[in-house]
Amino acid sequence: MTTIKLHNTKTRKREKFVPIDPENVRMYVCGPTVYDRAHLGNARPVIVFDVLYRLLRHVYGPDHVTYVRNFTDVDDKINARAAESGRSIGEITAETTQWFLDDMAAVGALEPNEMPRATAYIPQMIAMIEGLIASGHAYAAEGHVLFAVESYKEYGALSGRSIDDMIAGARVEVAPYKRNPMDFVLWKPSDDATPGWDSPWGRGRPGWHIECSAMADELLWKKPLSEDRLSDEAKKHPHVFDIHGGGLDLQFPHHEDEIAQSCCANGTDEMARYWLHNEMLQVEGKKMSKSLGNFFTVRDLLDQGVPGEVIRFVMLSTHYRKPMDWTRESAETAKKTLQGWRQITEFVKPTKPTKKILAALTDDLNTSLALSELEAIAERKDAGALKASANLLGLLQDELGPWSWERRPAKDFEDVPAWHPSADWLAQATKPLIDALQVEKGGLKKFSIAGAQKFSFNFPKTNFDALKFNPNLPKINVPNIDPKVLEGIKRLGKYYDRLETEYPAELALLRNEPFSTLTISTMNAIQNAGIVKMVEQRQLAKAEKNYAKADELRALLNAKGFELSDTAEGPQLFLNDNFDIDKLEEL
Repeated sequence: MTTIKLHNTKTRKREKFVPIDPENVRMYVCGPTVYDRAHLGNARPVIVFDVLYRLLRHVYGPDHVTYVRNFTDVDDKINARAAESGRSIGEITAETTQWFLDDMAAVGALEPNEMPRATAYIPQMIAMIEGLIASGHAYAAEGHVLFAVESYKEYGALSGRSIDDMIAGARVEVAPYKRNPMDFVLWKPSDDATPGWDSPWGRGRPGWHIECSAMADELLWKKPLSEDRLSDEAKKHPHVFDIHGGGLDLQFPHHEDEIAQSCCANGTDEMARYWLHNEMLQVEGKKMSKSLGNFFTVRDLLDQGVPGEVIRFVMLSTHYRKPMDWTRESAETAKKTLQGWRQITEFVKPTKPTKKILAALTDDLNTSLALSELEAIAERKDAGALKASANLLGLLQDELGPWSWERRPAKDFEDVPAWHPSADWLAQATKPLIDALQVEKGGLKKFSIAGAQKFSFNFPKTNFDALKFNPNLPKINVPNIDPKVLEGIKRLGKYYDRLETEYPAELALLRNEPFSTLTISTMNAIQNAGIVKMVEQRQLAKAEKNYAKADELRALLNAKGFELSDTAEGPQLFLNDNFDIDKLEEL
């Protein structure tokens, strides 16, 4: 089996990842507090651990990995937002939770297996707090319950901080009911204006840290145990799971407090085997700050036209344990690179990720190296491997595709086309091209190139096998049609093929290069007028060395709007300025 190596914050070493139960790999990542839009920095841990989730699924199988990421929906920031806006807490958290899910989907993140809301696990938190009090690790005081830090000798081991550093870093609240300044809140009282639940210590609400301890234990130990999904080996390590992740800013005090609570409540030496933390984000070399005017939410960038896939690419271009710098230049570079990759892989089925891609990702998620390898695969034009390898990083996913189409303003419709367009949308997108060609009486007449060009860029570039017509027909070309219009028609053809929808006669293409936009009815009219027969007669005259007859036929064709060209592959007909379908009957 593939070996994964991860940098374990707990040991400060890069270690071989050995799951407790390979049949049930378990990972918990701290999620957002849902009171507002997710800022750009919030997206980094989501993307980092999404890549790890994809890698674990690839190595151990999708059905053998459980990923939990929580929503904190009870918090003083949420209470403050409700008071400011006059809206209910439930309304705010429901809205912002969906915002988060939508924005993270836009950057290509898979949804975790479990996404618990803190308010749904209040009974489990109360039970854990009661156990901590009973074992002497916590105490009640003035409606609060606090964890007694001195009762846990290993406190501070994860972050490696001294007591003085921890006091400073935690910004501890000095309160008369605390036995030790470092003691942290497990439960606090609520007034009538704030949400609260009945408890042995009065009406109140949980502290932030206890939430993750309770939810992780419920979903990564108790639930799989009750469903008999854990191996005998896993049962030898009760309450312990494989990976706990989050941003570096959570290492202390949040994760330090989680470990203390969980280990003391469950009687274990550890909460999780491996702890992973991603570094912070900067914008144009500076810390992201509203005061500096460089504070962006993910939605801000999406609304500015920065594709979610570009955001993801930029995030992955820096190793997760290094500070990442978001710049406009890096976003533009990412956009151009992804557009090139999408042109190579469009309509291609993924094969398998390359060994070098797997080697990079299994080496502590070296995504920057993996992106370099993707570029090498792109240069080799190995489309299947490129798509499979990129998919493992969450890139080149079909659902993220529409942004890569070079868009132009269009008055006819506003919605960006879906990656898998519907038949209705396809018909709507085709109409401007048909209108631009101004097909009248079943034939081809002059048209507005500008009108057709406006829509021709709405579709990804692709190689399109033209519809096959009678192989005995000469090639007919329309040299005065802008090539960009032809490209738009060719691209549309692929979508008609994918949907198994009949291709409009008005846009039918002749076989092979060069392409034509002659309609089927025009083709029929040309055949009925004997044009093809005249070409065949001229070929026969040439073969018999009757050059006078051949020249006569060429002149006749030219007068009626056809220019004949002899090539090594055979004769080709072009329409010239004299062409008029109404005059075909006179031939």
